[in-house]
Amino acid sequence: MTTSTAHAPGGRAGTLWREVTQHGLLWPTVALVVLLLACGAKSPGFLDVTLRDDHLYGQLVDLLRNSATPLLLALGMCLVIATGGIDLSVGAVMAMSLAVSLTYLDGAADPSSPVTVATALALGLGLGVVAGAFNGFMVAVLDIQPFIATMILMVAGRGIAMLITEGQITTVTSPPFKSLGSGFVLGVPTPVVVAVAVFVLVALAVRRTALGMFLESIGINREASRLAGVKARSTTWTVYIIAGLLAGLAGIVYGAPTMAADANNIGLLKELDAIMVVVLGGTRLDGGRFHLGGLVVGALLLSALERAVIIFELPSQTTPLFKAVVLIAVCVAASPYLRSRLRRPRPRARGTARPVEVAA
Repeated sequence: MTTSTAHAPGGRAGTLWREVTQHGLLWPTVALVVLLLACGAKSPGFLDVTLRDDHLYGQLVDLLRNSATPLLLALGMCLVIATGGIDLSVGAVMAMSLAVSLTYLDGAADPSSPVTVATALALGLGLGVVAGAFNGFMVAVLDIQPFIATMILMVAGRGIAMLITEGQITTVTSPPFKSLGSGFVLGVPTPVVVAVAVFVLVALAVRRTALGMFLESIGINREASRLAGVKARSTTWTVYIIAGLLAGLAGIVYGAPTMAADANNIGLLKELDAIMVVVLGGTRLDGGRFHLGGLVVGALLLSALERAVIIFELPSQTTPLFKAVVLIAVCVAASPYLRSRLRRPRPRARGTARPVEVAA
């Protein structure tokens, strides 16, 4: 026979509530809802979604579209952080992948040909895989600290992108390629469809196979996981390759609408946005347990912050400060210290009865 308090939430709703509170998603979710309501109050049409020509339009739809890039970056970053590492090169990989794809299209006889576009995509994604493999080799094989190993490509990668574009802003006209960032699939923006598809694939890979358990065990104790039979080296190498691949895909999706490869600005500081999304999603930076579902909340919150700066007519230079303020507030609210202080039982007055427990 088991006992449960009369005030304990039960059923699926109670389980969902415990998941949200345990993973630290309560305050990021509250911040997102408050921010959306504030934007809706300032701009009355902010929450409106319309259907025109079988396509969804509205600022909320744009918010989802803008969340695709940070979500793709954060998915790879989250897996790397779960192993106790970090990848500072994802912004540079974005620039390299977009640069090589658009440079190939620029030199092609028919940039709109499906074969040409497919080849450009393969080159961009392939370069992302190579970059991830380089980072994985430096970390897993040469045992260089992830911060230093990925910083190398963070600096060198942007120079490589400059070499690919010869220091110029490469512009191309290719409607099929452009549709990757500005098109629609069944009325939904293509970047949203791509991000959702990748999220589902990654979630299935880490939650329906042993990969997720391997990542958490490596992040908690690499040596103990190796002694237990986990192939720590190959697993770490694999997650860096995945991070490079997703960074390359994010670069293509991000730059496709403008069809311009600016090696100086594409992906600039995006690695910090990816880390911010991971933190807001409830994943600790010291490795171990990670939460993919929280990345969706984090990506939406990040995009909502950038949109709020525009709606409230704040100077664009204040965007990083605005992000920092919200990040500090959310992290402090979700900190274990504050939660332990709030959960500390209050002293009962004399004569107060104890909570009644009901036998199940």
